[in-house]
Amino acid sequence: QVQLVESGGGLVQAGGSTRLSCAASRSIFSISAMGWYRQAPGKQRELVARITSGGSTNYADSVKGRFTISRDNAKNTVYLQMNSLKPEDTAVYYCNADIRVSIVTTVTSAYWGQGTQVTVSS
Repeated sequence: QVQLVESGGGLVQAGGSTRLSCAASRSIFSISAMGWYRQAPGKQRELVARITSGGSTNYADSVKGRFTISRDNAKNTVYLQMNSLKPEDTAVYYCNADIRVSIVTTVTSAYWGQGTQVTVSS
C-alpha cells in the first residue's frame, strides 16, 4: 500500500506565503500526474493545481498568479508554493497522485494524502 504524506501548512497571515509538500511513502514504479485539491468547511472539494509527468500545469482561476505547483520526480514529491494568501484560501489541502505501484501493475490508481490545514488570517 502506497501512502501520500503531506507536510506544511498552518496559520499564515493574509498576504503571506507557505509551501506544502507531498511525497510517496515508498518507492513506486511511476507517477503520471500529481495535484492539489482543497476543501473548505461546508464546501465541496475543488481542484487547486495539477501537474503532469512532463511538467504541464493547470490551475484553478482563483489561484492563478499566486500559487505554483512543482514536482521532484526523483523524490516522488509534489509541492505547492502559495503566495499572496487570502482568507478565502483557508481550507484543508489534499495532495493527489496517479500512481503505477510496480512494474507488474497495469492500472494507474489515484492516491490521496491525509490533508493538511491551511488557515489564512486577515
